[in-house]
Amino acid sequence: MDSTRKAERNRMVDQYIIPHGVKDPAVVAAMRHVPRHRFVPGEYSLFAYVDGPLPIGHGQTISQPSLVADMTAALQLKKTDKVLEIGTGSGYQAAILAELADQVLTIEIVEPLARQAEQTLAELGYRNVRVRIGDGYQGWPEEAPFDAIIVTAAPDHVPQPLLEQLALGGRLILPVGRDIQTLDLYRRTAEGYQRTTLTLVRFVPLVHPGGQ
Repeated sequence: MDSTRKAERNRMVDQYIIPHGVKDPAVVAAMRHVPRHRFVPGEYSLFAYVDGPLPIGHGQTISQPSLVADMTAALQLKKTDKVLEIGTGSGYQAAILAELADQVLTIEIVEPLARQAEQTLAELGYRNVRVRIGDGYQGWPEEAPFDAIIVTAAPDHVPQPLLEQLALGGRLILPVGRDIQTLDLYRRTAEGYQRTTLTLVRFVPLVHPGGQ
């Protein structure tokens, strides 16, 4: 068996990613390249290239590949971009971002997940990713501004610190809501923020110990 599972990744992309409307060649290439099976617990490895979410422990999940691709494509990343991710989880989304951007900074509040993600990313050779353990709601102010910010858990409102840490022209994508969640894209302009609602989604809640 091919330990890299390249054929399965290509099948995943051909069946779930391209038909879903993702056309950015760089995003498609990243989805073909990053070994998703390395980011899921061993008992779920068989299902790594099915288009569905999977448990990763601690009440968290790894998102389905088509949603990862959709959110990544919406950010329209450039090789020079500096990206902030809130909710490292398994590290899979960070790896996809690392294929497309110059720097990826990612924050995870669940320490065991952060440590495991950091280890997996290092083993796979991603040197342009930095993992921090902490409250992602506050962002990473000392590293701001960011060209793009992606949130992979759902707050009940848009965290103001994340909007403030966007560079001019920067993009923020995140799920918002509790019972009903929308996937929203914000772009910072000279006049303020432009918001576009992309679709309905279902994410685990964003853990924010500080409340509002």
